[in-house]
Amino acid sequence: MPPRRRPQFTQESIDQQLQQIHLLDQASSSENLEQLGPIIKQIHANRQQDAYLRTLQSLIESKDTEIESICGDNYQEFISSVSTLFSIKSYTTNIREKITSLDSSVSQVGKSLVEKKKALLSTKKTAANLDEAIDGLQACLRVLDVVNRVGEMIKEGKYWSALRSLEDIESMPPTSLSTTPLFQHLLSSLPSLRGQIKDAVTASMKQWLLDIRNVSAQIGQLALDAMDLRTRRWRSRRDKDPMLKTSRVGSAVEAITYEKTEYNVLDNEQLKVDFKPLYECIHIYTALDSLDEIRRSYQADRKAQSDLIIPEPLPLSSLSSITQEIVGYFIIETHVLNTTGSFRSEREVEDLWDALISRLSNAVADALGNEKDPDTYLKVKESLLGSVMTLESYSYSTGSIQSLILRLFEEYVSILESKFGKRFESIVAQDDFQPMYVEKASERDDVLQTVWLTREQREQLEQCEAPMNLPWSQGFYLSCQDIRSFVQNFYQFIEGVSQHHRNIDDLLSKSLDTILATYISESVAKRAQSTNNLSQLAQIVTNLEHFEIACSELERSLTNIRSSQRGGTIRVTAAGPFDATRTMALARVTEAMSSKLDDFFGLSEYDWTPKAREDAPSMYLYELVNWLTTVVDSLALKDAHKEEACRGAVGYIASCFMDFLTGRDIPMMNENGIANLLMDIDFLDEELKRSGHSHSAAFTELRSTVSVVMSDAVNAYLVASIRQTSYPAVKPKRLQALLEKLGRYGLECRDAPSRERGEKRRKEAEAVGRLFPGENR
Repeated sequence: MPPRRRPQFTQESIDQQLQQIHLLDQASSSENLEQLGPIIKQIHANRQQDAYLRTLQSLIESKDTEIESICGDNYQEFISSVSTLFSIKSYTTNIREKITSLDSSVSQVGKSLVEKKKALLSTKKTAANLDEAIDGLQACLRVLDVVNRVGEMIKEGKYWSALRSLEDIESMPPTSLSTTPLFQHLLSSLPSLRGQIKDAVTASMKQWLLDIRNVSAQIGQLALDAMDLRTRRWRSRRDKDPMLKTSRVGSAVEAITYEKTEYNVLDNEQLKVDFKPLYECIHIYTALDSLDEIRRSYQADRKAQSDLIIPEPLPLSSLSSITQEIVGYFIIETHVLNTTGSFRSEREVEDLWDALISRLSNAVADALGNEKDPDTYLKVKESLLGSVMTLESYSYSTGSIQSLILRLFEEYVSILESKFGKRFESIVAQDDFQPMYVEKASERDDVLQTVWLTREQREQLEQCEAPMNLPWSQGFYLSCQDIRSFVQNFYQFIEGVSQHHRNIDDLLSKSLDTILATYISESVAKRAQSTNNLSQLAQIVTNLEHFEIACSELERSLTNIRSSQRGGTIRVTAAGPFDATRTMALARVTEAMSSKLDDFFGLSEYDWTPKAREDAPSMYLYELVNWLTTVVDSLALKDAHKEEACRGAVGYIASCFMDFLTGRDIPMMNENGIANLLMDIDFLDEELKRSGHSHSAAFTELRSTVSVVMSDAVNAYLVASIRQTSYPAVKPKRLQALLEKLGRYGLECRDAPSRERGEKRRKEAEAVGRLFPGENR
């Protein structure tokens, strides 16, 4: 590419450019030299400086000429103007000096003012900083005061206010204080302050737990007293209204008709329990989101307190105070459960209840392990029953305590049986078994109210005039009296206990049967076995008859009582053992009479081989019959029992006579001896008939056996058909024994007829023996 050619300026163009430049513009107060720049630059670039300077010089000269022309035309005016200007200049100079002087003074004044202004501004800035510092310090003081007040509120127990104050500090709006180290330190100390509040409120609750433990027994006592008052009121009302007899305290009927009084065991004139520490603690822990922690702590503390209620071992003398403390303990738990929302659960309270009642049951069982006093059981039952009824009103399940009471009741009944059993044995052992004597009608009526009789017997005895002998002995009356006492003691324990009647009725039936059959009937049987006194044996029989009546009347009486209370039927089965004992006692009467009869037979002195027959009965039989009829008639027995005793005695006499004929004690006899014995039998039978005690059947076998021999009908006896129809009562072995004795006597005789008759009797005996070889006598 060819190099660019520089432009060339002619003289004319330079003149034109210079003419265009106005070095002094009259309309402008500044020189217009800006336009020279480009021109000079171009001239320098084109290297035309000389031409430009020549042209410029020409211009200057032309301008000087113009100026000189102008000045020459206006010189005078110019001179005047110049002098005027000098005058003005002098004035101006003076003014300038004055202005300078004034400016200097003003400057001095202004400099002082500026310094003061600067000092003022500095002071204002310092004051502003001080104000800011004061505000900051005041804010710090307010925060520190709040923090200090938190400590005081903790000491004063105002835990919620202290916690709210900490929240207020934490939620303060951002300020200049928020960024200070002091405030940050305060914020970092808030968890520690919350911990102090937490510890303080926990300590307060722990102290409250200790306080309520100390008043639990008083709370329980007040509750038990209130329940006792309620029970007495209901019992009074129940006695007035027969329709309410089956309802107990706490039943639906009683609950509806119960006249509630505004009595709060936790807030009354005697005691006021303040739950504020617990509520505050729950509130604080809830706000701190630590409710589970205090819940576990409370449960552990209450568990520990419940463990301390029952000492090891349990002294029964302090059981009442222990049950009071248990009642108070769970009344507090019920109140806490009902007033603290979700803080306590029913399961937690039930766990405490089950554990404590289990320990109580074991402790009571251990304490009563060797106890034999039924009154102690009654006291234990009363203590437990009061707590049961009270805690039932607070909706606690008392089934385990009821079961404990029932177990104690069974042990109580066993001890009661043993206690009364000894008394019954003592009564029977000390009884004289003579009719009971009463002098006055009032005494008779008292006795009749005690013993159990049929209506007819009672009416009959009430018509008798006092003094009189009652049919029974003192032992029967005392036994009836103690049976009533036993039943009273039995129901005294179970009164107020909520349990099925059938269980109680079965236990009462079993106990009564044990007492009647074992302790009374067996003791009477022992007395009957140990005595031979006929009057005592007769009285024993009479007593036993009345005991049998008493069993049925007692059963009817107790069943009527239980029916009025919706109970079951009470069965008394001891009448069977009494009947068996009575049968044994009647047998003992017979044995005693038999023993006396043996004495008479010891005086008999029979000659079993006489040469001739007697024409009169044996003399001992007169005394025997007289004694037998007198004794039988004098026995204090029913006619049926008298006849039974007489039948037994006559049967014994017949067996003795049979033993004479067939026993081994008498080796031989003849027909005359048998005839004499048969005459005694006829005399005895006739005398008994005359005295009204005919028992001829007792001699049937004896008469039939003798008739076979005396009528020489042995061959006929050997015929089965005749034997079965004519001699059914004759036993072959006895007949054989009698024949052998006759044969032995005949064979020992010296005369031939007697010996032949003896041989005949021997052969007849052998024939009878061959007929029934295996039959016993």
